[in-house]
Amino acid sequence: MEKLKRYLIFLAGLFINALGVSLITLADLGTSPISSIPYVLSLNFSMTLGEFTILFSMLLIILQLFILRKNFKLEHFLQIPISVLFGYFIDMTMAMMYFVNPQTYPAKIAALLAGCVILGFGVYLEVAANVAMLPGESFVRAVSSTWKTEFGTTKVAFDVSMTVIAAGLSFLLAFRLDGVREGTVIAALLVGMIARAFGRMVSAIPRVQTQ
Repeated sequence: MEKLKRYLIFLAGLFINALGVSLITLADLGTSPISSIPYVLSLNFSMTLGEFTILFSMLLIILQLFILRKNFKLEHFLQIPISVLFGYFIDMTMAMMYFVNPQTYPAKIAALLAGCVILGFGVYLEVAANVAMLPGESFVRAVSSTWKTEFGTTKVAFDVSMTVIAAGLSFLLAFRLDGVREGTVIAALLVGMIARAFGRMVSAIPRVQTQ
């Protein structure tokens, strides 16, 4: 029962995560670093953001296989159905929030910040469930454990790399910077802080003792 509860929390976190990514994207100030490459590709090809997210996740899983080699365990394959589900969640939430179309810059900032809060809460739930990781975080963990680097520093380097690659793809495909903007940087700075803040708030709530 406890394991089922944790998986349900993880699934809820996955959906909320997708909701946050979609709202950040619809704010039209860029998207989160991990979604920046799929987003730029979706702007230039017929496939959706969710579909490109699935393909990009599969690439990250393959890269983990090469990095970890014999340390790539059976549990890592759980990332495959999680990635597919996450991709469909993104497309679902993008369709659900079709009405989000901020026209003024303050409205775009408000939508972006709301998306960061939602995404931060989703990340907190995923971490709290402690049953699996999305390929982005799992890839960072694979790199940090293999080459003995600090996880936080590796995560920052990964996010910066994704943003730079996405910007390069945008210039290559559209001859302009599209899909990577100040919102990408703001999301990179805020989401982790918000997730940690939710963790501190929850840990500060006294647990009710049953008699």
